[in-house]
Amino acid sequence: MAMLGFQRAFRLLNATVRNQIVPRANIASGAPEEIVTPVDQAIAMTVFFAAFLIPSGWILAHMEDYKRKPSE
Repeated sequence: MAMLGFQRAFRLLNATVRNQIVPRANIASGAPEEIVTPVDQAIAMTVFFAAFLIPSGWILAHMEDYKRKPSE
């Protein structure tokens, strides 16, 4: 009985996937239009690291404050 339900569900999913038309991507490879210098890469990496490390460092530095319950 469970196999019959599985077969029905499989046929339903198969029918929905079969009728989808996926457009072809326009991808062309070639030389990059802009050259990224090592200075640009260093600035980008610094920004990415700062975006992750500063908030997590703040939380870790104030962990004891977060553990304490507020006194009412």
